Amino acid sequence: MRSTPMSTAPRRVRRTALVAAGLVTALTLTACGSGQEEAAAKPAGGASQAADAGATGGGEAGLPAGLADRLKEQGIDVDQWKDGGWKNWDRDKWLTEAKDFVNPMIEGLWKPDRMKSAQEADKTVTTKDASADLGATDPEPAPVEAVAEKTPYHRNAAPVGKVFFDSPEGSMVCSGTVIKDVNHPGKSNLVWTAGHCVHAGGNGGWYRNIAFVPSYNDLAKSEAQLADATTTEMAPYGTWWANWASTSNQWIQGGSEEGGDGAAYDYSVLHVKPEQGSKSLEETVGAALEVDFSAPSATEVPSMGAWGYPAAAPYNGLRMFKCVDRPGRLSLSPSLPTMYRIGCTMTGGSSGGGWFRVVDGETKLVSNTSIGPLENTWLAGPRLGPEAQAMYQNMSKTYGGQ
Repeated sequence: MRSTPMSTAPRRVRRTALVAAGLVTALTLTACGSGQEEAAAKPAGGASQAADAGATGGGEAGLPAGLADRLKEQGIDVDQWKDGGWKNWDRDKWLTEAKDFVNPMIEGLWKPDRMKSAQEADKTVTTKDASADLGATDPEPAPVEAVAEKTPYHRNAAPVGKVFFDSPEGSMVCSGTVIKDVNHPGKSNLVWTAGHCVHAGGNGGWYRNIAFVPSYNDLAKSEAQLADATTTEMAPYGTWWANWASTSNQWIQGGSEEGGDGAAYDYSVLHVKPEQGSKSLEETVGAALEVDFSAPSATEVPSMGAWGYPAAAPYNGLRMFKCVDRPGRLSLSPSLPTMYRIGCTMTGGSSGGGWFRVVDGETKLVSNTSIGPLENTWLAGPRLGPEAQAMYQNMSKTYGGQ
């Protein structure tokens, strides 16, 4: 797989229109990584099976009522966790169950240098894996060279950003997209990304210190220009911590470093809270995309575009790129749903980035970057059907208003 102080969002309505227009125009014509440190403050959350849905109110260390006690039952001291105890990846304490997502906010953890040092979390497939189907896979697409998105990003692709997290290998990075919350119109705090950007799959548990940064490096400054960058320069609309997370049970049970049986269900929704400020994510960035759960056949879609921040060579994770292509089908197993596949040269770090298509003149999220080959010539993403919609609805109804 491919795997701060809040600034005032200027002219929100105009920016939303520009973003929508920009993506529609592009469509009518992927990543993860490692480093290690300290972090900042708030609740932990749930997942595809939900967790403590009724937990509200203040508790120890600002956690929801009941969560601190649950952490103690699992042998986790909240204060020690925030002081660096999260670095303990002891097998018995690396929480696996959906209900065991733990992500207390540690304010200031994701500093500019830490963001820049995060590595891509690649998920790759071999030629053998990709050919293990019964004829449901279309011919491999020709590579499509990734194109740098126009700057500033908040005017051209405002819903897109980077997802940061810590794993046993260090600090990692993926991409993500601000999506609409059907039950909280105009005030969404939901982010769509890949399941492998939040959970290790069948051989591990939930990753830690998961945070989203919309319009990361908004002006696409170079590494030299960012040598002494402030947090505001890197994260112009703030750092948003995941206080709840959902991914599919199929990913939790069957996901692996090569994608595994969970690849066709490799998606996730995060509910986020800002380190500073009180406005919703959608209000702050001025944009959010609707998710298309119709799972259209690849033959029905003339064009799809993938957006993200590729971080593996020849990219460095500092700039946003996109690929637009006609999708084909990829089958990893006759027992699994077929996936979408497009030609694209984006590398690790683009994982989790949204795939967009135009429906009746409106740009919608239809998939996300999941897997790709070692040669970085194409990307594949899951079709979003009833399972993905149920996960989304549960997150919206249970946690959306928190």
